[in-house]
Amino acid sequence: MDRGRQRSISIGLVVVHESAAAVLYSLHEVFSFVGQSWEEMTGRPAGPVRLVPRLVAERRGLTTSRLGVPVSPDAAFADAGVFDVVIAPDLALEPGVDPRGQWPAAAAWLREQYAQGAIVCSVCTGSVLLAEAGLLDGLEATSHWGAVPLFERFYPRVRLEPARVLVPAGAEHRIITSGGYTSWAELALYLVARFCGQEEAIRTAKVFVLGDRSEGQLPFAAMVRPRPYDDAAVARSQQWIAEHYATANPVARMIEVSALAPRTFKRRFAAATGYSPIAYVQALRIEEAKHLLETTAAPTDDVGAQVGYADPASFRRIFRRSTGVTPARYRQRFQSVAGSKLSP
Repeated sequence: MDRGRQRSISIGLVVVHESAAAVLYSLHEVFSFVGQSWEEMTGRPAGPVRLVPRLVAERRGLTTSRLGVPVSPDAAFADAGVFDVVIAPDLALEPGVDPRGQWPAAAAWLREQYAQGAIVCSVCTGSVLLAEAGLLDGLEATSHWGAVPLFERFYPRVRLEPARVLVPAGAEHRIITSGGYTSWAELALYLVARFCGQEEAIRTAKVFVLGDRSEGQLPFAAMVRPRPYDDAAVARSQQWIAEHYATANPVARMIEVSALAPRTFKRRFAAATGYSPIAYVQALRIEEAKHLLETTAAPTDDVGAQVGYADPASFRRIFRRSTGVTPARYRQRFQSVAGSKLSP
């Protein structure tokens, strides 16, 4: 897709002295590469929405976080303009600190952004900055479990829910808090789903391997972009199978389309694509099965039949060999990324 024709969503990442640089830069990298990395890796086009993150602080210029990490804001509060989304990252707070009055410029800027329509978010103890801005008064919110005493003492009007990882609140869910240092990943996927769609959130989770990794990387892997080659006969067979992958005896039909002898076709196809013909067909079928499992409620046996596997046991065996998990487990993992757990 022409990136100049994509719609842009601006995201301001708030920098104060206590900001966790790892969270700032993790969010910046994920948002910057939404869609782009998937397109580069698989050859499939990016969606119509681009996320544009910027680091924003009281002043421009290189600064050092409380933990000693250099951070270089892109813009100052005074001239940054209005963002679609602003995010306060985790704060490295000293034990027993009284946070009241610590960040007057950042708190005022957050209030102004919210008043002008921005969605305001926080990661972990970044919710303290939102509370200091008065944006959480009377609302449900979450934070790191270790911040519970701080909220009870200094921000009692916040209805803290420390057991939850992600809490959208307020009118139109324009206040979103996430609990725990690594909850930046859940927040990022929520925002990708909200602005770019559920399928883009799933692709982002796969590219950055975000989520449950207890079953390894195979559940996240996708069919990578075919390497370039110059073989018209192979290209004809690839174009045909892209539309007819569910056909019975697909390799025999691909050979017919190529007009090559069977042994010649198999040799040239492998040389051109890096796949044997049957492995290529199975990869196409499994990719389509993944898409159906992610986006529909069709029974798994029906999914297998739709992509060309008449025998449910064969489908489940090949799917598990390709992804490391059963079709049912795959659906559970990735529908939760873009489904009710994260959707606004």
